[in-house]
Amino acid sequence: MALLHCVVTSPEGLIFEGSARSVVVPAVDGELGILPRHAPLIGALGHGEVRIEVGEPSQAASADGSGKARYFLNGGFLQVVQDRVTILATEAEPLDSLARAKEEEKVKSLLSSRPTSGSNMAEREAFEEKLRVARHRVKLAR
Repeated sequence: MALLHCVVTSPEGLIFEGSARSVVVPAVDGELGILPRHAPLIGALGHGEVRIEVGEPSQAASADGSGKARYFLNGGFLQVVQDRVTILATEAEPLDSLARAKEEEKVKSLLSSRPTSGSNMAEREAFEEKLRVARHRVKLAR
């Protein structure tokens, strides 16, 4: 069975490295699934869940016990070349590290600091993007 070699990294360091049967990432315009022998690709990543179906049982310890490794990702780039998937994330962390109460508090805090009606368009757009990401983190948190 053909496998992918998957690397997920962020400015903080290596997040995941290993064999995978499949990888699903949040692209800017929707989810993107990658299987072995995928065509070469470079793409921009949005925010959401990265799902890696771990390829080897020995790597299951790095996954959630189901054979899948799951991470929250916020921005970055993806490269697929010759069965090698490289995810360069702006921000990435394991989903099991997200605490629902803490993430909900971040949303409440953001909502209490909503831009005023006199704010410029760039400030309002930046706020709305932060709020979308925070709400997505709540949705994925346990």
